[in-house]
Amino acid sequence: MQATPLGEEAEISEHRQLRAALTSVLSGAGGALGAADRLCHACVELLEVDGASVSLTHEGSTRGTFGSSGAVSRRLDELQFTFGEGPCLDAVRHGRPVLVPDLSDPAEDRWPAFTGALLRSGINAVFALPVTIDSRRVGALDLFRRRAGELSTSDLAAGMLAAELAALPLMDLMDTRQVDDVLGDGQDGDGVDQLASLSRVEVYQATGMLIGALDVSPAEALLRLRAYAFAHDMTAEETAWSIIEGRLSLDPGEWLDPAGRGGEPG
Repeated sequence: MQATPLGEEAEISEHRQLRAALTSVLSGAGGALGAADRLCHACVELLEVDGASVSLTHEGSTRGTFGSSGAVSRRLDELQFTFGEGPCLDAVRHGRPVLVPDLSDPAEDRWPAFTGALLRSGINAVFALPVTIDSRRVGALDLFRRRAGELSTSDLAAGMLAAELAALPLMDLMDTRQVDDVLGDGQDGDGVDQLASLSRVEVYQATGMLIGALDVSPAEALLRLRAYAFAHDMTAEETAWSIIEGRLSLDPGEWLDPAGRGGEPG
């Protein structure tokens, strides 16, 4: 029997230790959402990254943030929904990691709005790794870093492992046969109450208010909400709360203005 080279043995041992470390953070988390948060915190502690989040997607849009290492990571995930573009969506669409070591690279022009928002936030590198359940891509693990630079081979392998484990707490909320129900209409299946908290209810409530005030279609109302958020350096969620709480005027003359001014926050 041929002996395993020492370097390969060390790599296997390191991989096992990393899997054990990541798996251990999922136990005793007190719920699936807590476990997802803990996994994201572990990514920050174990990898050369400054933030991590797990995004759920459905029909080409982010459905919500399943877990995050903090407010900054959660906001960056929200920006992908606001602009309708970003590494998470591409990773899910193409089924492979999306690795951008330098967002300021002039050749990196895939997500002009999202990239600009990240650079203004001091984020210079982003990496998205698909999360799958029952061979179906349901989201991505997003890793953010303030400094530019590629992920090391070991960190990329660790990130792929973390993305694999990210499916476990999600599976605690639902049977894999109910993925369509939960990620689609969200009407049936175990864990729907918890997943409903990820669905950006406030955005759709504010969109409904815009539909009534402007007499436009749901798609047009959501487009105008996102456009306002982009123009005012806000997320869709922040804009939605401003509408719901009455801090933004719903005067059609402002929202339907060709210049896209909208109302100023109060």
